[in-house]
Amino acid sequence: MRGQAFLVAGYVPGTSVIHRLSLGIKALLLFSIAVLCLASPLVSTRVGVLTTTLTLVVVVVGHFLAGLSWQRMWRAVRMMLIFLVLIMGYQWWQHGPWVAWSVIAAILATVLASNILTASTPVDELLDGLAALVMPLKRFGADPERFSLTVALMLRSIPFVIGAFADVRDAARARGLERNLLARSLPVVIATVGYARATGDALAARGLGEPESS
Repeated sequence: MRGQAFLVAGYVPGTSVIHRLSLGIKALLLFSIAVLCLASPLVSTRVGVLTTTLTLVVVVVGHFLAGLSWQRMWRAVRMMLIFLVLIMGYQWWQHGPWVAWSVIAAILATVLASNILTASTPVDELLDGLAALVMPLKRFGADPERFSLTVALMLRSIPFVIGAFADVRDAARARGLERNLLARSLPVVIATVGYARATGDALAARGLGEPESS
């Protein structure tokens, strides 16, 4: 299964200024960027356009400060290109070009900022941060370790599912069945269910994910 080539949230080792920031500061910066992008258009269109444009410029500069390549930036944009075109067309039609640009710039800034966070932070550190974030909810019955384990499994499963789609699509095309929805979707469902069962069996055999006995 070639899904391993579609790694999501791939960490890029480095010693840049961005890499040396703590996870808490990077998360705070990401939250600030999201708030700026979402809240500034509420003031006025001009403020929204100016703020989202400047935020996008800062994020792009941060992308290269982190030592990331143009290819990685383009890959993040390409994955949502169709949605960006549709959203921009609708916003342009409903509210004009400046609002359309403001919305697109806000989306790009937040997605690229998230990309910087995941590229400059090891996955283990991210999962530890998520577990620490959920820790205050432990008194209400939440299990931080199980939560971080669930996120880790999700990150590990996404490349598999994407790879399954690609493999099944190529196999269907080779048999002249590329327009057959059943031939393109059923093997993916079967492979995904098999992968989930195998993962669950492996976790159960190691006693992982089981609730702690009181």
